[in-house]
Amino acid sequence: MTLRSALLALLSSGPLTGYDLVKQFSSSVGHVWHAPDSQIYPELRRMHAEGLLSSRPVPWGTRGATKTEYALTPAGEAALIEWQNQPLTYVRDRDPARLRAAYFEWAPSGVAAAQLRAHIAHYDEQRLQTLHMIQALEQRTHPTLARRLTLYSEEEREHIVRFKVFAYEGQLAHAEQEIAWAKRGLQILEDMENPGKSGPVDEPSIRPSPPATRP
Repeated sequence: MTLRSALLALLSSGPLTGYDLVKQFSSSVGHVWHAPDSQIYPELRRMHAEGLLSSRPVPWGTRGATKTEYALTPAGEAALIEWQNQPLTYVRDRDPARLRAAYFEWAPSGVAAAQLRAHIAHYDEQRLQTLHMIQALEQRTHPTLARRLTLYSEEEREHIVRFKVFAYEGQLAHAEQEIAWAKRGLQILEDMENPGKSGPVDEPSIRPSPPATRP
């Protein structure tokens, strides 16, 4: 998936100004494809120049100012379909958490445990956000989804909701797996610090004398 595909998908629910698109992006598709505003606006202009989007000025404020509203063209709709038809390309992992964990023997006392706790806190927040999103999707109260559903029949609406929930269930499963992995790491640290004992991890130190060479 690219930023362009995410923008096409979001605009498939109807025309949006750049400003409104940025707001809806962060509260919907942005949960699964992050992009800063500094990337979104230039990409919209490129898509417009390539004929994937049409544009028109719409009123903004009370002093005659306007904003640009974008909408999919037939070429944009074709690009959205083409994106779905393409096989997904997987990239090789670049995982800083796993890379760091592989060399925790170099971590000063307590640092490895602190990093794992921070990992848990990050993914626990993501897990809660995803649970709220799934609830809003299932109840059809999410504003972006509600706008999209007005374009479809009830049967099609049910399919759309199920696809959206399915996507976020994958994100939820990922967050829960990351939490479980980090908790396992804390248990390993505890076992190494207190062989044969159990209890909370308290600033373990596992750094050995550095060997001559390391893999």
